[in-house]
Amino acid sequence: MSTRREHIEDYLSTLRRVLDELPVDSVEKIIEVFEKAYDLDKTIFLCGNGGSASTASHWACDLAKGTVTEGHPRLRAISVADNLAILTAYGNDLDYTHIFSEPLRTYGKPGDIAVLITASGNSPNILEAAKAARDLDMITIGLIGFGGGKLQALVDYHITVGCREYGPVEDLHLILDHIISLYLRRVVAGEIRA
Repeated sequence: MSTRREHIEDYLSTLRRVLDELPVDSVEKIIEVFEKAYDLDKTIFLCGNGGSASTASHWACDLAKGTVTEGHPRLRAISVADNLAILTAYGNDLDYTHIFSEPLRTYGKPGDIAVLITASGNSPNILEAAKAARDLDMITIGLIGFGGGKLQALVDYHITVGCREYGPVEDLHLILDHIISLYLRRVVAGEIRA
C-alpha cells in the first residue's frame, strides 16, 4: 500500500470514528433550540476562528439564505467573523480576545443564540464570546472537539467529540451545519414539525 493510500484510508477511518461518536441526542436538542429561535423570531450568531470561521460563515449562509421559502418568515443568522472592519477594530483597539464578545454585546439580545465553533474548546476569544452571550441571556451552543476544553462548561448545549485532529473535527462541524440547516429548511417550508 502506498503512503498516499495509507494517509487517505487513515483519514477516512478517523472521520468514520468521529461520526460514530457523534451524540445524536445532542444534535436533536440543538435542532429543537434552533426551531424555537425561528418560532420566536430570534437571531443565530455564529463565531469561529480560522477553519471554524469559514464554517460559521458557511452555516450562516445555509441558515439565512438556504432556508428561504416564499411566503414564510425568514430565519436570521449572522457569522460574527464576516464583519472584517468590526473584528479588526476590536482586535486593534482592545485585543483579539474581544473580537466576538463585543459585537455580541452590540447586536445580541436575550433569547438569541450564540453558536461557538472551536476544535480545541480553548480559544480565548470564543470563551469570551460565551461569557458575553451568557451575560446577555443568550442561548449558548458549542461545537467542540478535543474532548470539550474549557468551552464545554460555559455553554448551555454542546456537541463534543474526543478527536484531537483539527481536520476531522472541522469536517464534522460542517456536516452538522448541513444536517441542521437542511432540517430547518423543511421546517420553514412547513414540511415537518416535531
